[in-house]
Amino acid sequence: MKLVLFDLDNTLLAGDSDFEWAQFLIRKGVLDRELQEARNVQFYEQYKAGTLDIFEFLDFQLAPLARHPRAQLDAWHREFVDTAIRPMITAKARALVQQYLDIDALVAVVTATNSFVTGPIVLGEFGIPHLVATIPAQEGGAFTGKPRGMPAFKAGKIERVDNWLESLGLHWGSFERSWFYSDSHNDLPLMSRVSDPVAVDPDDTLRAHAEGAGWPVISLR
Repeated sequence: MKLVLFDLDNTLLAGDSDFEWAQFLIRKGVLDRELQEARNVQFYEQYKAGTLDIFEFLDFQLAPLARHPRAQLDAWHREFVDTAIRPMITAKARALVQQYLDIDALVAVVTATNSFVTGPIVLGEFGIPHLVATIPAQEGGAFTGKPRGMPAFKAGKIERVDNWLESLGLHWGSFERSWFYSDSHNDLPLMSRVSDPVAVDPDDTLRAHAEGAGWPVISLR
């Protein structure tokens, strides 16, 4: 069996769903532009620089989920996918995913972005059956504004993948080969864990590492 893992933002998507979700809520007037836009940009720059405090960011990113009914959030999300996400999905990205869905492979997206934002994208737009993501905590069906468990960020991705595989009765040794496709140096821990890491439209740090290590470098744009 083969294991195929994809990052989502700036890998399968030609953009960042986490960043764009906040921008979407700002455009809708759900978040105050003057107060929130600068923070959203600041967090995104910290992510790219590798200095992001994931828990500080999640306090910012998950708070809107706790302030609105789930039906309203779902309606906004459908509009978000239509207007912001589908334009970021290239034919190359869809074809790469389909290539693995057509063979005997266990395919998943592993992303730091929370599962409310990413779940409908991963399954609905790409047809990928498994998602390993940061989980927004819920109480009585309502979001609390906090994460549940370890965020799927940096080394946390390895822990979350380990737990997911265990839930399926599997482990890393179950697979003859494993791939992880990512754009970001933040994903070097998990990329170093698989047999076949692939850098996708990588940032400068990841590109340098990939070229030095002899990893493939591809573009899905």
